Amino acid sequence: MPILELKGVTKEYGQGHTLVQALKPTDFQLEAGQFEAIIGPSGSGKTTFLTLLGHLQTPSKGQILLHGKDTSQLKEKERAALRFNDFGFILQASNLIPFLKIEDQFQLIDRLSKKERTDLDSLIELLDLKGTLKQYPKELSGGERQRAAIARALYNSPDIILADEPTASLDTERAKRVVHLLKEVTQKFNKSVVMITHDTRLLDEVDKIYEMQDGTLTQVR
Repeated sequence: MPILELKGVTKEYGQGHTLVQALKPTDFQLEAGQFEAIIGPSGSGKTTFLTLLGHLQTPSKGQILLHGKDTSQLKEKERAALRFNDFGFILQASNLIPFLKIEDQFQLIDRLSKKERTDLDSLIELLDLKGTLKQYPKELSGGERQRAAIARALYNSPDIILADEPTASLDTERAKRVVHLLKEVTQKFNKSVVMITHDTRLLDEVDKIYEMQDGTLTQVR
């Protein structure tokens, strides 16, 4: 059974003559331990698709199933709980809390929830973060911030990692390192990753590639 599934999902904005169909009817399945990429031009619907996967908004039509349960029309409080427990988000700007040291970013999660965590020492070793724990995000390089963001996203032990252009601010070498780390994450911790990227040079390590064009999602590999 897929860990996450979309059945005939659409997303529309506006109404009447101002109606825009940002996502046309879409079927999608994500299996545990899979690393999948979404490519396509700006404005094609990639971010809309990712926000639907992450329960940041509800679909106009269709079903979203998480662990086989229909979560399409849950109330915001219930969706917020799902986002915290089942998803980890990695964004282009790293989304670390600027006034917290890196070690405090993890301690905040400890205070917010008592669920079982991914082993922090393993994350720090895998992502080479030992020398960053006493520092604030602004004191880190771009690559260090992204690695810290990946660690924080994984620490709450979510089943699914959603990454929106996580390498956009990095040079090619560092970007490839981040993608390699995401691949290691899927293998070592059996997590599922969906990554939006515009850079086709970063696709060697992903399991499946989808292309978004004008709100239509098509698997290309």
